[in-house]
Amino acid sequence: MKYFLALLFVFSMTLSVLAQNENPKLVVGIVVDQMRYDYLTRFYSKYGEGGFKRMMNEGFNCKNNHFNYIPTKTGPGHASVFTGTTPKYHGVIANDWYDKKAKKMVYCAGDDSVFAVGTDSELERMSPHRMKTTTFADENRLFTQMRGKSIGISIKDRGAILPAGHSANAAYWFRGKDEGDFISSTYYMESLPKWVTKFNKSRSIESYLKTWNTLYDISIYTESGADLNNFEGGFKGKDTATFPYDLKALAKENSSFDILKATPFGNSIVTDFAIAAIKGEQLGKDNNTDVLTVSFSSTDYVGHNFGVNSKEIEDTYIRLDKEIERFLKVLDDEVGAGEYTLFLTADHGAIDVPSYLQTVNIPSGYLNKTERKEKFHDFLRETYGTISIVENMSNNQIFLNKEKIKELDLDLDDVQEAIVNEQITYSHVSKAYTAITMSSVDFTEGIEALLQKGFNQKRSGDVILVNDPAYISYRKTGSTHGSGLNYDTHVPLLFFGKGIKKGQTLKKTEITDIAPTMSALLGISFPNAAIGQPLEFVLNE
Repeated sequence: MKYFLALLFVFSMTLSVLAQNENPKLVVGIVVDQMRYDYLTRFYSKYGEGGFKRMMNEGFNCKNNHFNYIPTKTGPGHASVFTGTTPKYHGVIANDWYDKKAKKMVYCAGDDSVFAVGTDSELERMSPHRMKTTTFADENRLFTQMRGKSIGISIKDRGAILPAGHSANAAYWFRGKDEGDFISSTYYMESLPKWVTKFNKSRSIESYLKTWNTLYDISIYTESGADLNNFEGGFKGKDTATFPYDLKALAKENSSFDILKATPFGNSIVTDFAIAAIKGEQLGKDNNTDVLTVSFSSTDYVGHNFGVNSKEIEDTYIRLDKEIERFLKVLDDEVGAGEYTLFLTADHGAIDVPSYLQTVNIPSGYLNKTERKEKFHDFLRETYGTISIVENMSNNQIFLNKEKIKELDLDLDDVQEAIVNEQITYSHVSKAYTAITMSSVDFTEGIEALLQKGFNQKRSGDVILVNDPAYISYRKTGSTHGSGLNYDTHVPLLFFGKGIKKGQTLKKTEITDIAPTMSALLGISFPNAAIGQPLEFVLNE
């Protein structure tokens, strides 16, 4: 009997090992910050065969992939990709938002209970504590009894921290200014690992303070507008936003190493560090699946500065394609071709610069926030005798002072409704809803449904506003994002590698489907508040 039980134990262990071997050794989740879907198609002819095209041709391309909530911002985007849910549940309702209990603005990754590691700056005290739910990386850590690693990497702190999850081994982000180092926080560790210290001490980042010119002859960049135009920001110290850019000469007036964030070389730095992480952490080297999250943020900085139709954005994506090719080759060599699974998506899209759209007669423009605020304050004084009935206005939301409303013996529902009826009369406010409506009415389609999925009852405001299409609160150069319109919601979704079919679809997929799909591939629990569905048509049976 003992012999039989021993054989049974060995057999079960063998099955367990075989089951583990069926899973990829490494899952890589790539987020390209501010990548519109049409960057895949618009710049397709300029891409090589080993980057975006390799993933599109050898993997699965979900061509009609959208964010399913508002606001389309970086913090909520990264959280939603990896949790499989929306701000309604994970609680990251913006990059910064008004905390109704603390009575102040808070940052999505800010955490005063921890300290920075790798810098003395007080500005880098970060953790994922404000994200209320698990990521699929968390679930993989739990499934593997913490043997599977989870590492997050980005130029931006929130782009590294939120995807890697609460139980991550580490998250690393770039500290620019005069330092030019990758750092972390005491949430994860007390000191940087030797491989990170070695990377920082190499000062390889300094080599990127060089001249940024177009990779190819600028005359063939026919997928973007003129290099000299009125719709781009540029850098301090240079009169025009035109190539070339002498980054070393411009660095001093543009916060030293921070200038690299708004160039394609910021993406190169992330690739360099991600490769160092794969080697330094020995990712994908055993039978416990590891998770590496990589967020390329420089695309967002370039888009905000120069706009989605700029030569700069085209060159940035042509160069990013080369970085992805380099990264895939390292994965092939270090983990093994066919032994890893990768997906690529974005945290939001971006709008064409409205000042440009106006020149081609497309309805668009800029919001006069000062005028709108003054008009609203006049309404508050005339109606309630005070403007202190409102505590905060941010992120297209109005937060009311509940104590003041009680003091004035007013009904909260009536005040919310009165403000909605006032705001909807203002120029370029297309919709306005009360928090009570968001909490009580079940919207199933349209902008209203997107608002509701982005509405967190405990954290969101009392009145939610929606502006007209292509009307933004921003400077007249560069692009931004945040709406529920297609230019902000339609982003790439590519799956590639082990367990992934070759193919494509125009069937609508949603950003919250990614985490459940990865969980299904690994055979692990879904993130605890996931609302998305596994995309079984992308998975091998």
